[in-house]
Amino acid sequence: MPQLITSESVTEGHPDKIADQISDGILDALLAQDPNSRVACETLVTTGLVLVSGEITTEAYVDVPRLCREIIRDIGYTRAKYGFDADTCAVLTSIHDQSQDIAHGVSRSVETRQGGDQDLGAGDQGMVVGFACDETTELMPLPIFLAHRLAERLAEVRKSQLLPFVLPDGKTQVTVSYQDGVVQGVETVVVSTQHKSGVSNDDIGEQIRQHVIDPVLPPEWVGAHTRVLVNPSGRFVLGGPHADTGLTGRKIIVDSYGGVAHHGGGAFSGKDPTKVDRSGAYAARWAAKHVVSAGLARRCEIQIAYAIGVARPLAVHIDTFGTGVLPDAQLAQAVAQVFDFRPAAIIEALDLRRPIYRQTASYGHFGRPGADFPWERLDRLADMKKAAAVYR
Repeated sequence: MPQLITSESVTEGHPDKIADQISDGILDALLAQDPNSRVACETLVTTGLVLVSGEITTEAYVDVPRLCREIIRDIGYTRAKYGFDADTCAVLTSIHDQSQDIAHGVSRSVETRQGGDQDLGAGDQGMVVGFACDETTELMPLPIFLAHRLAERLAEVRKSQLLPFVLPDGKTQVTVSYQDGVVQGVETVVVSTQHKSGVSNDDIGEQIRQHVIDPVLPPEWVGAHTRVLVNPSGRFVLGGPHADTGLTGRKIIVDSYGGVAHHGGGAFSGKDPTKVDRSGAYAARWAAKHVVSAGLARRCEIQIAYAIGVARPLAVHIDTFGTGVLPDAQLAQAVAQVFDFRPAAIIEALDLRRPIYRQTASYGHFGRPGADFPWERLDRLADMKKAAAVYR
């Protein structure tokens, strides 16, 4: 029986993504001045209001209200008639220093306090997951990859004024059919776009199909069986924070693998790289890509567990879902020889104390064509093949 897998994406004008971009924009501004900034920045957006809160310890200064307005304006909310506007919304802040108890454990790990080498401890307990598969050249699951590309295209036709009726808020969804783990085709596509009033549903459907869906979906995977739904609710004039409150970290499945892989539960945006929710997940993706690219598995999921204040992971688990050329336990040993998953080692290897994060806050943190994310590079492929060859 065919298996159907569905993933969704949202545009940069979606309320949750506005919040993510503000949080990561603040993080970038702080890291640009003070690379050692400790940041856990949370944002809420609703009708006429932005609330920024969190724990930040830094030597930098950022005009938070001004930066919030710049980001909102760049996204496209520039008219008060749409219920949310960069120039008229209120911006409130409630920010304090990082807890000294947490700072102590992060700055001096358990290993350091026991006489070992200087090292950062993990910023929290928990587990992170990285995933890669050979369904696309970007080594991402096809449903989330296509959903992101549709959402990006929706933003492109709005910003270029190719489709002037399109407004900033929007969502996409793609269902893909599989047989024995192999892609058979695209079953269903859903595109919902906020739009100006006075445009008929038929016109919206025709234009979105022609200028958004057809340019993105590979023709070899689309056929007469593919169902296309555009604005199935019938009307989407009210959107953005005026219609729905947005919060940082509420799109964790959109940000990762679209539900195809497991998820540790931690969000990415607004967190500096000492938080392993972010840096550990990036490193796990980095390693998983190497396993698949080295021809060691068609699918690879890596789970890493951390404890707050402890540098070394508590556990590293690999699952290749029966596609590995070696037993998963041996692949895990090979990965451990190539990749150091301690927070300080990840930060150094991927150069994560840079202002690179706002660009991650829309259209996915992984497998983005044209995005130069360091965790997407295959810079240790020869080492990975050499480490695995010992077990063959």
